[in-house]
Amino acid sequence: MSIRKLSLSLATMSALALSAPAFAKVTTGELAPDFTAVDSNGVTHNLSDFKGKTVVLEWTNHECPYVRKHYSTDNMQGTQRVADNQDIVWLSIVSSAPGNQGYVTGEQANEQTALRSAAPDAVLLDPAGDLGRLYTAQTTPHMYIVNPEGTLIYQGAIDDNVSSNPATVNGATNYVKTAMAEIDSGQALSISETRSYGCSVKY
Repeated sequence: MSIRKLSLSLATMSALALSAPAFAKVTTGELAPDFTAVDSNGVTHNLSDFKGKTVVLEWTNHECPYVRKHYSTDNMQGTQRVADNQDIVWLSIVSSAPGNQGYVTGEQANEQTALRSAAPDAVLLDPAGDLGRLYTAQTTPHMYIVNPEGTLIYQGAIDDNVSSNPATVNGATNYVKTAMAEIDSGQALSISETRSYGCSVKY
């Protein structure tokens, strides 16, 4: 193989490695890392404030086609409604840095929430990426579920179809809805970790 071809091959491999989603380094089955973050309305939240309740963390980026897939089909909002019906706290998190795709101010985040008819309990703004790196969030969307005792019981994808095509929502297994149904019935989760997919978080 020529040096030029070898260089191109290595460059291609490096690009793939950077774009491929990876498993988060936080450990399922252990205490979820506590955090402090300010939401789109200027209110400060700590994960520990919600002890005694199940919490869903959703990393989002409104410009990402994978996020658009789930919001344009009402899949994400429908999952949020299930959470609301079960008194589960839903925190959407934006870790896009200023100048990068998906960055929003508090006002813009609220506009997006209204435009999408989304129903999170709060949208946490993480422009420095501290919260995203704490959880090693890799993609948008990237989902985490924390139980009432503060233990991380699920992390990974929202569903099992990795396409960005909105039509693929139909027939896909929604891991978060499945987990919430099992939580509601007092069962242990049948699936506690999957590989997330989507756009890379724009740190």
